[in-house]
Amino acid sequence: MATLLALREHGHRVVNLACGLGRPEQEQRRRAELEAACSLAGFELRIADPADRDDEERLAAVARELVAAEGAALVVSPSPHDRHPAHELTGRAARAVAAAAGLRWWMWALWGELPLPTLYHGFGEELLGRALRVLGAHEGELARNDYAALVRTRAQANRFLGSERVFGWGAAMRPEPYAELLTEATPDGAGGWTAGAARVLDPAEPLAPPAPARPLGWWLDAESFTDRARAAGLEPRGDAPTPADREARR
Repeated sequence: MATLLALREHGHRVVNLACGLGRPEQEQRRRAELEAACSLAGFELRIADPADRDDEERLAAVARELVAAEGAALVVSPSPHDRHPAHELTGRAARAVAAAAGLRWWMWALWGELPLPTLYHGFGEELLGRALRVLGAHEGELARNDYAALVRTRAQANRFLGSERVFGWGAAMRPEPYAELLTEATPDGAGGWTAGAARVLDPAEPLAPPAPARPLGWWLDAESFTDRARAAGLEPRGDAPTPADREARR
């Protein structure tokens, strides 16, 4: 979130397409919280119809229309390997949209780690405080889990680990007290993906020249661990929508 807030602070429009609002009984509450959060952040909000949220192709079609209508220059989403089923579905839809439009794609991770982060965004206490205030609008989710503590501690951990994970083992830790890590990928024009160059993010000029070809499609297009674990009966059910939930939405 801090990275998107920094982009907005430097004059870039951020349009948030909400691809899920939890179970049907949570939707009204989570929609209100999301609207409040986007207002605090200065993000524009679009919300996908319930019938489109659990269908990868329909969600991708909605996102493609939004990208075309807004003249987007960048797609940002969870990784298609982020472990949470809804995050992975959204990541796969974003992958299809970025590929079709030939756009740069930034991935973040929450439930699963990015194996190859390429963007390092270091920041300070003021930006972290803004991110926590925006997060505070999600009162129902914070009552369920202490995500505020997670945001702070994960940003600290990224500072300790991020320089080496992005720039190579033995790289010196950077001075900012917090960091977010992302993976940047670019369509190669032949149905594959190229990993972005390892770099420090400049929110004023976020799109650096394309990097030398480093193929990444072998990972991005691979079946996720989550899908393989589900097929093997290993994936916990959790709070993900069931097929009955999806039918109820339609």
